[in-house]
Amino acid sequence: MMIYNLPPTPVIECVGCTPNEITTLEFLQQRGIEDLNALAVVMGNIQQESRFTPNVCEGGAIVPYDQCLRGGYGIIQWTSTNRYIGLGSFAQKYGGNPSTITTQLHYMVNERQWQDFNLYLQIPGHSVEHYMTHAYKWLGWGIHGNRTKYAYSFLNKFNVVIPHADEESVPDKVLPSTHSQAQGEFRFPFGFSEAST
Repeated sequence: MMIYNLPPTPVIECVGCTPNEITTLEFLQQRGIEDLNALAVVMGNIQQESRFTPNVCEGGAIVPYDQCLRGGYGIIQWTSTNRYIGLGSFAQKYGGNPSTITTQLHYMVNERQWQDFNLYLQIPGHSVEHYMTHAYKWLGWGIHGNRTKYAYSFLNKFNVVIPHADEESVPDKVLPSTHSQAQGEFRFPFGFSEAST
């Protein structure tokens, strides 16, 4: 019997990014998104929507969830009644705060719109423009704005790190593997695991 040691999965870091940007990038990678362009497109869209400010109401007011009375709210500017109320219901059900980045990221990946978009994000090797086309189905933006420009800006901030067996990470210019890891069902909200269901 032959035993193969698989190379460690590269980690993508964001050089010079804000704490919320770093949290988001780490969260997306934990969800199995490996492609640099796919990650950059998600980050670029969030930058356009909210500048990664979770407690921003459309128009720029920084307020708690229950004080945003019109327009979009949060990192992806949840605007429609169902999606906005869904954020609050999700937070209440799972004990999160709807005005925080952590709760919003977990809600975001549990939405049907994200799950449809995520099917494309899990297939590596495509251009920024390819992923951006499919991002429209996720957000349904009215104005494209600088989404693509922001995506390329994040690409320039990404640094690929190859972890070594001794658990230390060193920068490397090798791009991440283009294979798609087998993905399980990622529907457990934060605070829950298979053991607790």
